Amino acid sequence: MKNHGMEQNVKPKTSIDEGSLRAAPNNAKTVTKLVFVVIGMFGFGFALVPLYDVFCDIAGINGKTATTAAVYEPTLIDESRSITVDFITRTNTGMPWEFSVQTKSIDVHPGKLAKVDFYVRNPASRDIIAQAIPSISPGKAALYMNKTECFCFNHQPLKAGEEAIMPMTFFIDPQLPDEITYFTLQYTLYDITERVDEPVSVAMNKSQGR
Repeated sequence: MKNHGMEQNVKPKTSIDEGSLRAAPNNAKTVTKLVFVVIGMFGFGFALVPLYDVFCDIAGINGKTATTAAVYEPTLIDESRSITVDFITRTNTGMPWEFSVQTKSIDVHPGKLAKVDFYVRNPASRDIIAQAIPSISPGKAALYMNKTECFCFNHQPLKAGEEAIMPMTFFIDPQLPDEITYFTLQYTLYDITERVDEPVSVAMNKSQGR
């Protein structure tokens, strides 16, 4: 009787082991599929980043401003309100230039032309070509920021030890929504010396040393 009982106990165990062995390859396949699904989802999400950037560029919701000069119409000045514009300057990692704005904040009527000067100096022992990239916060305000003159439209070269004043002239579209009473315009300078062949300089008053 004991042997018979032992046989009954052994048979289910053998059956379970066989089932586990059959399930193991299926589990491995499932795990492999899940890994590829995760990788695929990550790749798809990563691919959406440039697509999102393109959409933002078109819609103007990421704070990027126009890269060409706007036409100024002085008859559209709205003197019933004033917009505060703050200016921030920074340099990208590895860019040795000194970069500052001479007027950190101004109040301007929508439609009225305003001018702000920026100062740069190249303290490095080599010639450097820079490119300024603007960004506006809140991003919605970028749709109403119009520049008639800006150093950000072109590459800006400075020889070693050279300095310059770079003007930026702009006006705010009178159609700017009433809820926007102020915004911040930031310029970031990048060293693009190794990416360009012939430097082009505009709107810069240069001098050697300070």
